[in-house]
Amino acid sequence: MMEKLAPYRVFTSSSLKLIAVITMLIDHFGATVMSQAILKLPAVKADADLYHNMLILYRLIRYIGRVAFPIYCFLLVEGFIHTHSKMKYLLRLGIFVLISEIPFDYAIYNHWFYPDKQNVFFTLFFGMLVMVLVDRFRNDWLQFLIMAVGVYLGWLFKTDYGARGVFLICTLFLVRYARPIQCLAGALIMQYELTAPLAFVPILLYNGEKGNLKMKYFFYWFYPVHLLLLGLARDIVLFYFG
Repeated sequence: MMEKLAPYRVFTSSSLKLIAVITMLIDHFGATVMSQAILKLPAVKADADLYHNMLILYRLIRYIGRVAFPIYCFLLVEGFIHTHSKMKYLLRLGIFVLISEIPFDYAIYNHWFYPDKQNVFFTLFFGMLVMVLVDRFRNDWLQFLIMAVGVYLGWLFKTDYGARGVFLICTLFLVRYARPIQCLAGALIMQYELTAPLAFVPILLYNGEKGNLKMKYFFYWFYPVHLLLLGLARDIVLFYFG
């Protein structure tokens, strides 16, 4: 199958990252500025047609945004395969777990501290931790236990995408050398999000190359920075128009 798709495998890791970043930005714009500000403006609520149209736009935005997370999970697995230092990779994720939590709480929940939900770097960190430990211990039962604990941690810490998110990472890791099966399994896991399985189309057409972008830390910093800016944008809209 992959041989037949070879001419169409045009997506590099850089292009996948751009897709993930853009769709995540669109999604979070919907979750912050649209949901918490625009849809609550008196002028919008007073006009039934305008409110209806804005609500349709909001839903479309959130549907587009569902594409981002599966791509990030796939890239995490690819990063694990190709990184020179798995522990440095894990440490880097752990650092951005801490950096991102306040911007996440502020933007998504309009609180500086919101313990009932944790940012997506928690999910990626637990997924990476599972992969590091599974790679180190070769006993099948121990590997299964490690993955089960990782999924449980996703649920326990109430991370973004929770247990399902960590489970997706575990699954993509287990079938990492069989791309069609990897995409099928991922699409099945994410079918509870209507448009999320579409993420596996560009993943299927991934060519294994890095691409031309050399902005390694940009994609880490983009997450907390864009959340902080969206939170500020929401507050500005409410202050001037609310």
